[in-house]
Amino acid sequence: MAADFLLFVDTETTGLPTRWDRPYAEEGHWPHVAQLAWQVYTAAGELVCSDAGYLRVPAGTMPAEAVAVHGLTEDFLHAHGGAPRPVLERLHHDLLHYRPQVIGHFLQLDFHVLGAAFQRVGLSNPLPALPQFCTMFSSRPLSLRGHYLKLADLHEYLFQEPLPRLHDAESDAAATARCFFEMRRRGLFATTAPTLPRLVPPAPRSFWAQHQLPITVGAALFFLLLYWLIYG
Repeated sequence: MAADFLLFVDTETTGLPTRWDRPYAEEGHWPHVAQLAWQVYTAAGELVCSDAGYLRVPAGTMPAEAVAVHGLTEDFLHAHGGAPRPVLERLHHDLLHYRPQVIGHFLQLDFHVLGAAFQRVGLSNPLPALPQFCTMFSSRPLSLRGHYLKLADLHEYLFQEPLPRLHDAESDAAATARCFFEMRRRGLFATTAPTLPRLVPPAPRSFWAQHQLPITVGAALFFLLLYWLIYG
């Protein structure tokens, strides 16, 4: 059943995940969200609401490589950003209120970093229960080389004009919406878009997976000690 509303989301972060298979509760694997933006539309394409915000990140978590991409320094976020929870609460409200199809460009990243962000501030994660769509995943048939198109490349392909701002969550969320509606208008989804594999949060690791190394090392030491006691 088609959703009545569409929510286009984009994030700028402190980097990329170091391990995509780790639970959100395990710190050190999931980057922090530094900027978050989203727009809610009706299925017919009418803008309902939009929101955005800069989020302060823990000191020392914004590497120079990430700043080189989006320009968001820790000093800038301290001056212009706020605590993560209020912004995440507003997104959380819109996800629960509108029950939208969630759409992003490289949605896999937004899905997981937001899941980790909800976890950190103690909010439930509505994303897994909602329908999903990724414009990047659906852009591959449009590339002559069979590659996924970056958002700027997809925008230029569809509209023959560059994006005004790159790696700005507010601009990118709006551009994702514009690209989605244009692709839908051209009928590209029906003929070229494959089905997006459903995104789910990483499963918590089993007791054995978490303690495999200590147990293995402990067992080896035990047998070495036993060997020494018997034959030493």
